[in-house]
Amino acid sequence: MNTPAAQDEVVRICQELIRFDTTNFGDNSGPGERAAAEYTAGLIEEAGLAATVFESAPGRASVVTRMEGTDPSRGALVVHGHLDVVPALKHEWSVDPFGAEERDGLIWGRGAVDMKDMDAMILSVLRSMARDGRKPRRDIVFAFFADEEAGGTYGARWAVDNKPELFDGATEAISEVGGFSTEINGRRAYLLQTAEKGLAWLRLTAHGRAGHGSQINTDNAVTRLAAAVTRIGGHEWPIEYTATTRQFLEGVSELTGIAFDEADPQVLLDQLGTVARFVGATLQNTANPTLLSGGYKANVIPAQAEAVVDVRTLPGRHEEVLATVRELAGAGVDVASIHDDVSLETPFTGNLVDAMVDALHAEDPDATVLPYTLSGGTDNKSLSRLGITGYGFAPLRLPAGLDFAGMFHGVDERVPVDSLKFGARVLDRLLSTY
Repeated sequence: MNTPAAQDEVVRICQELIRFDTTNFGDNSGPGERAAAEYTAGLIEEAGLAATVFESAPGRASVVTRMEGTDPSRGALVVHGHLDVVPALKHEWSVDPFGAEERDGLIWGRGAVDMKDMDAMILSVLRSMARDGRKPRRDIVFAFFADEEAGGTYGARWAVDNKPELFDGATEAISEVGGFSTEINGRRAYLLQTAEKGLAWLRLTAHGRAGHGSQINTDNAVTRLAAAVTRIGGHEWPIEYTATTRQFLEGVSELTGIAFDEADPQVLLDQLGTVARFVGATLQNTANPTLLSGGYKANVIPAQAEAVVDVRTLPGRHEEVLATVRELAGAGVDVASIHDDVSLETPFTGNLVDAMVDALHAEDPDATVLPYTLSGGTDNKSLSRLGITGYGFAPLRLPAGLDFAGMFHGVDERVPVDSLKFGARVLDRLLSTY
């Protein structure tokens, strides 16, 4: 009996994963994560590998397995994904966000792009290799984490702090938000993620004098908070070029024939279509107010009011940016950390980078591959605490007209069936040969 190749079951696995409602509300409820983890472990064990399922808190489950390689002297590779997804409001969608419907050659549903598509690719390749008895050159640690969408406190970060032995010998990792294609000047280019911005979620608490809403109050906490939020949200951060972003824009310049003008990068960004939103946010630090709260009655001036600010920092600029945010907040406003994590940047060179590029070219010989910086973050941040160098490589050859960047956390998230099969072939080649 022939065992199914990775590309033959990747679509089914992706659909089945989407149908688990693993919504992460950020309140440690994690509904659905345990069920999705047990399903994942079942697929692994069915292929003949042992799976470790563990919880950081009730229901917050992650799964890890290791496939032994033929050369134990080589550093192990971690291939990881996350099982949780951001919320989806059903009334906003044209389909059931957890129905995993196949329509017009695409799989629709929350997680189709972020990142149950990559989870399915990983699982289908793992199962194909295990069933065929194909040994990788090095040990591969396959991990499926909880809680990535809320910073990984109950997922990757917990695993690194409490079960580091699962990653013994690992030196490199690959995960989400890289390896996907876009069209630049009529030529297909794959964006391989070699850097990601740092993260700081900050709580601002403004203090003032409580009182009656009908009275004059020059020490109003809401007014003070509003001014702080306005200053922070309106601050113009200067354009800065990291090594990765500079190399990316130089590559775009070569593909388009348009000179790279450091004083006006927008000319090159305009060549990127919807991907410009991904790249444009990596040319500077950002600080966006996202939540506001204060008061409890229309005619009562509260003694304090709060806001949350989402800060993303370029490599090497974290402390400097946080100092600026505190200065912008001003007197009478306390700034406290909710969640803080590092930026990452690694050169677009080395054996793993070469292997990823070769795997893409084997399936798409005429394409080019460029490094880029992710404005968001991944679980590679947590793994970096163990000295593991991470990349974003979830390979997808995409139709030119698909707004892939807009799918992340967006309404009507969807991924092409052909792209899933392409990714399974590329990932199979990479993991079988690296």
